[in-house]
Amino acid sequence: MKPMTITEKILAKHAGVKEVTPGELINAKIDIALGNDITAPIAISEFRKAGAKKVFNKNKVVLVPDHFTPNKDIKSAEQVKILREFAREQKLTYFFDGGEVGVEHALLPEKGIVVPGDLVIGADSHTCTYGALGAFSTGVGSTDLAAVMITGELWFKVPESIKFVFKGKLGKWVSGKDLILHVIGDVGVDGALYRSMEFTGKPIEKLSMDSRLAMCNMAIEAGAKSGIIAPDAITEEYMRNRAQRPFKFYESDKDAAYAEVREYDCGKIEPTVACPHLPENTKKVSQLKNITIDQVIIGSCTNGRLEDLKVAAKILKGNKVAKCVRLIVIPATPFIYSEAMKLGYFDIFLKAGAVISPPTCGPCLGGHMGILAAGERAVATTNRNFVGRMGDPKSEVYLTNPAVAAASAIKGRIAHPDEVCK
Repeated sequence: MKPMTITEKILAKHAGVKEVTPGELINAKIDIALGNDITAPIAISEFRKAGAKKVFNKNKVVLVPDHFTPNKDIKSAEQVKILREFAREQKLTYFFDGGEVGVEHALLPEKGIVVPGDLVIGADSHTCTYGALGAFSTGVGSTDLAAVMITGELWFKVPESIKFVFKGKLGKWVSGKDLILHVIGDVGVDGALYRSMEFTGKPIEKLSMDSRLAMCNMAIEAGAKSGIIAPDAITEEYMRNRAQRPFKFYESDKDAAYAEVREYDCGKIEPTVACPHLPENTKKVSQLKNITIDQVIIGSCTNGRLEDLKVAAKILKGNKVAKCVRLIVIPATPFIYSEAMKLGYFDIFLKAGAVISPPTCGPCLGGHMGILAAGERAVATTNRNFVGRMGDPKSEVYLTNPAVAAASAIKGRIAHPDEVCK
């Protein structure tokens, strides 16, 4: 059997074959199929048009109405109603509503619904998040989701893999968010088009699961089919008492073939900002200290986890948000919300002058809870800064890590964390 990458091994297993080759078309069985309040209503409509009566497995179709939660208007309420009624009709095991809903790509790993070795599809581009667990996960269209809901299978073209090897030691305030922004700045928004981005090296092995999830989440911003990190002891510890099913660890063979190998010295990577209007437009924080801002968002499926809130709280403690700035903190799940409250983070945020939102995608996609007016600038821990992404087409979004976001909220401009927290 030929040497294979972790991605090829997972796809081969789910296709029921011994090996696969990049470029090969396969049909594979799906472990988890995910939809949200934007994409799932279309899939449900196609499901009914096809004459289907039952989903292939009520434990494997997951619906999370997170984009406009709590419903911001009549249309969003109608969208969620479609999901709610379908979930009841199909007796879906995993439907999250009301006080149980969270941002889908934070919620599914937290609940142990996705496990290492899985093949996961979701009608959302950031489904690639779950590669952090050692799963192959990718975004698909709503009609593909409908097909999977009916059959439990989907076709794939086996992607080539690019290996990203990180060396050295992470600097202060540098997280997985900075590593992936650095990579996207290097390769561009189409530099990994339809390829699997495999992140390796000693610094990756030392990354927390929260940082790994942030990295894989943004693989799509380089055009990738997926992002993936080989599971290890950190993965195993994360899955303990979480995993809803047995799981399997896969890793790439040492002599597996890659389309490209890129190496990075982490010692040279500083806190990084993606400037408008593309994630590839990256600069060091130190180059942007004259950029004044109107709003800061700390949250999203990229950086709304407990580790992110902890860092933000450390910087905000004893400080006040600048008079000209609106700081909005959005814990990604009810559990994160509850833990942040228990740990005293909410008290810090509120005393600093922040607004705390319930779990939601909210402003990340221009939904609600912080829409920008024309001419306004935001620093955000979100994953995408396209024109009009967070509001008016004449607004601007700067992507960064939670530490930089918190420091910027205090200073009223893009700021390095060292400026407020030595």
